[in-house]
Amino acid sequence: MKILIRGAGDLATGIASRLYGAGHQILMTEIAVPLTVRRTVALSRAVYEGRAQVEEMKGVLVKDQAGAEKVMADGDIAVMVDEKAACCEWFRPDVIVDAILAKKNLGTKITDAPFVIGVGPGFTAGTDCNCVVETKRGHTLGNIIWRGEAIPNTGVPGNVAGYTIERLIRAEADGILKPKAKIGDHVEKGSVVAVTGGVPVYAQMTGIVRGMLQSGVQVSKNLKIGDIDARAEISHCYTISDKARAIGGGVLEAVMGFERMKDEFAIVILAAGAGTRFGGNKLNALVRNKPLYRHTLERAEAFGAFPAYIVTGSEEIAREAERTGITAVWNKEPERGIALSLTLGLKKALGDRPGLKGVLFSVCDQPGLDTSTMQQIFRTASRHPGSIVCAGSGERTGNPVCWDRTFFQELLALDGDEGGRKIMRKYREKVRIIQADPEELKDIDRREDLV
Repeated sequence: MKILIRGAGDLATGIASRLYGAGHQILMTEIAVPLTVRRTVALSRAVYEGRAQVEEMKGVLVKDQAGAEKVMADGDIAVMVDEKAACCEWFRPDVIVDAILAKKNLGTKITDAPFVIGVGPGFTAGTDCNCVVETKRGHTLGNIIWRGEAIPNTGVPGNVAGYTIERLIRAEADGILKPKAKIGDHVEKGSVVAVTGGVPVYAQMTGIVRGMLQSGVQVSKNLKIGDIDARAEISHCYTISDKARAIGGGVLEAVMGFERMKDEFAIVILAAGAGTRFGGNKLNALVRNKPLYRHTLERAEAFGAFPAYIVTGSEEIAREAERTGITAVWNKEPERGIALSLTLGLKKALGDRPGLKGVLFSVCDQPGLDTSTMQQIFRTASRHPGSIVCAGSGERTGNPVCWDRTFFQELLALDGDEGGRKIMRKYREKVRIIQADPEELKDIDRREDLV
């Protein structure tokens, strides 16, 4: 697959090593003046050196699409100065990994690619990315978070050989950095390791300089410009760290799971109900300052790897859906019940992709449903073929529901207004329930439900 990694520092390079080893095509983006401390194990070095070798990987600086495509075709990693990741327009990655590690999201959206991974604090799975990978040292390092956020940044670096804050080398003043010790040098506590803005910077501990910014870079006071490792293993200065490999392993696991699902599922949104109990067209009712149907369309946009369809009798909804890349399927007889919408959507999906392994059906009146719940449904359906996977609470089943292809023929034979529930009752042992907050499962049936 084509993977864009935003950032090319040492942790991003550790991520790249896992993905590169798995055979993926990689483009990395950086800022014009990288501030990577552990430069010797970072492909960001290519920005000012033209190319950078880290273990088996070679990163090559490129200026445009043609250059990037040539480098990747040669089996290397393209590195481009592109702070806003404008290259997405032509690269069209299958996966974006935001590994800038700014402790906040600098603009990445869940709709930027079919699958988006946020690395570290600042991202929320299901909101601005599909999942988050934990970066804090400890028991959960490298874990994939499918709902919620990574552990917040404390400002205190992880404990290495009994040292935390002492490991850091920080600028003493604004100005130009002039290193006095280079990466790999052994330094004593109290020795001068750099000068920033004419002011000396002293080592806070004894050990080996594991990282130091490049000479001549403009720095600000208190900026991290280097670090010291008490373990005094010179090899650690030139090989990818255990932390970076653990984070990279989490990213690779998430990518492999996505690759297994990619193009195997479809989404069908049912939006042709007559709104009898509501007393009118409920899908245009405003919920949290936008039409009810927009909530469902926006959730579907987060799953760009899956073709999406909406069965409707509304020209407005069909037009809005098509604008977001969702195919409209026309239902001229909504009075015949939900089964007609279900079969129309399923027939269209199978007509476009006969080999689909599963189809997720979502109603259009469930504004509180979390994108991360849908993500968990797809992941469970992928791992458990032959299942019916739905959102629910306790033993109570709800929407949406992902049906394995085993049940397609029975779904196509449905009639009336019961939908797939009688099939779920028939195959109760095949049903897997993804636990969701009760608020997610609420639908808008009557006007009082809007309150």
